[in-house]
Amino acid sequence: MKLVLASSSPRRLELLGRLGVTPDRIISPDINESPRKAELPRDYVLRMAQEKAVAVEREDQETLVAGDTIVAVGRRILGQAADAAEQRKFMQLISGRRHHVMSAVCVIAADGKARTKLSDSIVKFKRFESSEIEAYIASGEGQGKAGGYAIQGQAEAFVIWMSGSYSGVMGLPLYETRNLLISAGYPLG
Repeated sequence: MKLVLASSSPRRLELLGRLGVTPDRIISPDINESPRKAELPRDYVLRMAQEKAVAVEREDQETLVAGDTIVAVGRRILGQAADAAEQRKFMQLISGRRHHVMSAVCVIAADGKARTKLSDSIVKFKRFESSEIEAYIASGEGQGKAGGYAIQGQAEAFVIWMSGSYSGVMGLPLYETRNLLISAGYPLG
């Protein structure tokens, strides 16, 4: 049975490898990722995972995995920071407070049945000094990452408390992904 990863994220590819899974094909879906007016973070991230999954064409007997991860502060969705100014704004917003990291995964089985799961983790960072924010931005590590940071790197040293899925905060919740693949009939070792 073949597997397609509908993502250009090297992190998702790495995380799939932790399940002993190597995709046969990797395709980056091309969709509009703009939130809808008044769309809640949970609804948005689930919709994005599902839209990414259906945007990629599957061949016969292929199973497909797609995912999306966002950071949410209240009802506010923090996607990937567009530039240093937006990353600074995101880091100031999450400084010293709890925020949600929602990671949705959608698996389309070989028979075409789609299944989606959501991982909702809570992370609390220390209160940042402006010099810490500037040094983190200068590192380049948070570029292209939801909320402007990558927990698996330097930002991990700022975490005071966390509840939920570490792999989900990285970009692909392994527990949910594993169960979805098993439900889809994909053979795991």
